[in-house]
Amino acid sequence: MNNFKLKKGLGRGLSSLIGDSGSKSKQSNLKIDDIISNPFQPRKIFDEEKLNDLTNSIKERGIIQPIVVRPSKSQDEKFEIIAGERRWSAAKKANLDSVPVVILNVDDEKSLEFAIVENVQRQDLNPIEEAKGYQKLIDEFNYNQEKLSKFIGKSRSYIANSLRLLSLSSDVVDHMEKGNLTAGHARALIGVPNSGIIAKKIIKNQLSVRQVENLVKVFKNKNVVKLIKSKDSNIIELQKSLENKMGLSVIIQNKKNNSGKITFEYKNLDQLDKIIDTIKNNY
Repeated sequence: MNNFKLKKGLGRGLSSLIGDSGSKSKQSNLKIDDIISNPFQPRKIFDEEKLNDLTNSIKERGIIQPIVVRPSKSQDEKFEIIAGERRWSAAKKANLDSVPVVILNVDDEKSLEFAIVENVQRQDLNPIEEAKGYQKLIDEFNYNQEKLSKFIGKSRSYIANSLRLLSLSSDVVDHMEKGNLTAGHARALIGVPNSGIIAKKIIKNQLSVRQVENLVKVFKNKNVVKLIKSKDSNIIELQKSLENKMGLSVIIQNKKNNSGKITFEYKNLDQLDKIIDTIKNNY
C-alpha cells in the first residue's frame, strides 16, 4: 500500500500525527493473539450493540481500516494497540486469525495522542472519557490547555469546559458515562449542591439543557426578591389564588408597563417536580 492510500485510510488527523512523529510506518498482518490492549486507551466503555454490528460487518467484508500498533515494551513479540481497539475486539468476536496493521515505533505520549485523536474524531468517547484523556496528557506529558487546544483542534474554552466535568460528583459522572446526561446538562451542574439528586430529576423529567440552566439559576440565587410594599389589590388576589392552587409560595412582580415576573418558591424537590409537571402538562 502506498503512502497516499495509507494516509487516506487512517484519516487526515491521525495520518498527520504519524507524519509528525517522525516514525516510519510499516504495514503488515499480525496474528490476533499477538496484539494486546493499549493501557493508554481513553475509551473504557464500548457499546455492545454497536460492537456486534461491527463484528457482523467484519465477518462479511473484513477489516477495511488497519489497526495501528507499536511493539510492546512489556511483552516480548507482542504489539500494543495505538488506535483501533474496537476493531480488534470485533475481529476477535468474528474469530479472525489475523488482522491488517500499521506498525509504528512511538513513545507513550504519541500512543496516547493517537488514541485520543482517533476517538475524538470518531466521536467514540463519552465526555468523561474525553476529559480524562486530556487530563492524562496534562498530568503525565506536561500539556497545558493552549497546547491541547492546538493539538486537538478544539477551542481553548472547549478544552476548559471538558476538564471541568471531572469536578462533578461521582453519581453525575456515572450518569454521563451511561449516556443518561449530555455534557451540556452536566456542565450546568458544576458547583451546584446536591447535583446528584438534581441529575435524577433531569433524567426523570427529560429536561432540556436550557431548562436545566434555568433550574440551576434558581438553586444558586440566594437573594430572593422581596415583595414590594405597594401592590395592586388585584395582583395580591391573583397571587393568593395561585398559592392556594399550587400549594406553594408565589411572588408576582408587576411593573407599571404591565411587564414583570412570577416567582414560585419551593422547599423540596417534590414541590419542584410539581411545578415542572404543571408547566410540561400545560405548555
